[in-house]
Amino acid sequence: MLNIETFRSYCLKKPGVTESFPFDENTLVFKVGGKMFALTDVEDLFAITLKADPEAAVRQREAYPEAITPGYHMNKKYWNTIALHTAPVPTDAELYCWVEDSYQLVYQKLTKKKQQQVKEAQQTN
Repeated sequence: MLNIETFRSYCLKKPGVTESFPFDENTLVFKVGGKMFALTDVEDLFAITLKADPEAAVRQREAYPEAITPGYHMNKKYWNTIALHTAPVPTDAELYCWVEDSYQLVYQKLTKKKQQQVKEAQQTN
């Protein structure tokens, strides 16, 4: 089952990803091109918040009504919070897919210049 360490490692392997604590000392945020695509609380029960296409967000909530709710303190149309301590939970494969979708949604909305900077940073690593 996905845990905070594997989640963090997976996010940081993506091109151009940075991590920070912009809100408080407990909320770890992952960004690409300066834009947030994932966040998690490092102290409380493990949950992650990801961006999703609005239709996908609704499907995810319907598939896992106990574990997935509209994003906490986020735009409820585009963000879901996934509580990984509430059964039934999505599979790791689903979670990795949703992280990738979130990353791609944010990356695609970056300016061409920012996208190029992400690509260049990836090539130097």
